Amino acid sequence: MSEFWSYFQIGLRHVLDINAYDHVLFLIALTVPYAFKDWKRVLILVSFFTLGHTLSLILSVYGMVSVNPGLVEFMIPITILITALFHLFTAGKSSKTESISIIGFVTLFFGIIHGLGFSGYFKQLLPGTASDKLLPLLEFALGIEAAQIIVVLIVLILSYVVQTFFRFSKRDWTLVMASFVTGVVLPMIVDHWLWNKH
Repeated sequence: MSEFWSYFQIGLRHVLDINAYDHVLFLIALTVPYAFKDWKRVLILVSFFTLGHTLSLILSVYGMVSVNPGLVEFMIPITILITALFHLFTAGKSSKTESISIIGFVTLFFGIIHGLGFSGYFKQLLPGTASDKLLPLLEFALGIEAAQIIVVLIVLILSYVVQTFFRFSKRDWTLVMASFVTGVVLPMIVDHWLWNKH
């Protein structure tokens, strides 16, 4: 049980770490156009993200895929920017009620990219033999899912409060939050070493 709690907590901290807020930014960008009544859709999207995250960790930990960590670090803020811009330009439109398949697939793909960004650190935490790796990975994934649900709940509560008590329209709330995420993530992209490489 203590080992389960250990990897579960690593998953929780991975998402909720104030110094590594890219994961939270992505979740804000993903959740911002939704309300509590859309909870099933939001849960599906978050689970798609966790699935992609876990899949990439499995592929990396078992040596099936290897990527340049610097490139992945660059791609993570790009995924956040794309998500924020998508909701910025579709704010107030009825697209949120359409099929989940396309946005679900994109979220899964973004989860794969985010998972690859954490794979190097996670490999250092794991015990040596291959047979020992799968269970900690799944325990870690549960921690990630729990943390993501916490973040999503906070965003949905904020959304409810702002729209109910401060009379923000859903469209205005989406525009403000998507703009905020864009403003935070753009410097992460611009300042990345990839641009400054000589």
